Amino acid sequence: MSKTRTLTMAQAIAEAIGQEMTRDPNVFVMGEDIGAYGGIFGATGGLLEKFGKDRIMDTPISETAFIGAATGAAASGMRPIVELMFVDFFGVCMDQIYNHLAKNTYMAGGNIKLPVVLTTAIGGGYNDAAQHSQCLYATFAHVPGLKVVVPSNAYDAKGLMTQAIRDDNPVMFMYHKGIMGLPWMAYFEGSSTDVPEAPYTLPFGQARVAREGKDLTIVTISQMVHKALLAADELAKAGVSAEVVDLRTLVPLDRNAVLKSVGKTGRLIVADEDYLGFGLTGEISAIVAENLDTLKLKAPVKRLAVPNVPIPYSRPLEQFVIPQVAGIVEAAKSLMSARTAAAATA
Repeated sequence: MSKTRTLTMAQAIAEAIGQEMTRDPNVFVMGEDIGAYGGIFGATGGLLEKFGKDRIMDTPISETAFIGAATGAAASGMRPIVELMFVDFFGVCMDQIYNHLAKNTYMAGGNIKLPVVLTTAIGGGYNDAAQHSQCLYATFAHVPGLKVVVPSNAYDAKGLMTQAIRDDNPVMFMYHKGIMGLPWMAYFEGSSTDVPEAPYTLPFGQARVAREGKDLTIVTISQMVHKALLAADELAKAGVSAEVVDLRTLVPLDRNAVLKSVGKTGRLIVADEDYLGFGLTGEISAIVAENLDTLKLKAPVKRLAVPNVPIPYSRPLEQFVIPQVAGIVEAAKSLMSARTAAAATA
């Protein structure tokens, strides 16, 4: 059995990349401040010293150029990893992603492989304001040809990153800055976990039950998993047993895990830090709605997400628009009371 240590998510991601670069000489990394700086959120820390500038390449601020370069390199047999500091920056290079990276394998009849990993930071909570605080993973999950990975802890991050690098298709690997374990930024301690030293993979499309429960299901992803777990602790004090399902990946999506949990509890909250409209909360709700012939819901589905407004710079306003632990607890109690009221009038 491989020896384990406690790592932050940043350390786990960097270790996965380093091990794959050692295993496969075709793997290389490029992006903004990934070299001596080690990535703005630490995801490439220590790699420049080990692999040198030929494989750890700092780029100019031209996202369109280096994502295009990665697409060409992948088509030629390389396995590039590209880091953009914030997911918000992808706006300037969507043509390269939507119309080329995501589609070229299909348009070539499967004769071209594009094993590109696009990594980036997501999420608010650090007063980065409207242009540096979004999640946007639903935007990429909407595009055929892209896989979307959003881990919540160090163990998952290493296994999923290793899987992403070995995948022959484009993968969006998105990490929440608030769970990377950086010393200069508050983070949820549960995101740092025991991680095996040896390389390992975790399959895409396999959700994790982070906490078992019987009264209601909370489906979520990324940093929101930790808020859901804290909410479950609070609910337990009130006699409510909440099950927390960590999706891990959006594409592919583990629909069976959602249906199994909701089938057991009969109640569902979807908690998300992406926008409410046309996003993850709606997709999960639709999956449940399409299976009401076999599911017996005890209360309507509750959706918690960022309203369709820009993320504010103001700390109180930012905390107001992003779902918090108290909001999850309140929604859960509302679901439980809805059932109680219905039973009383039956």
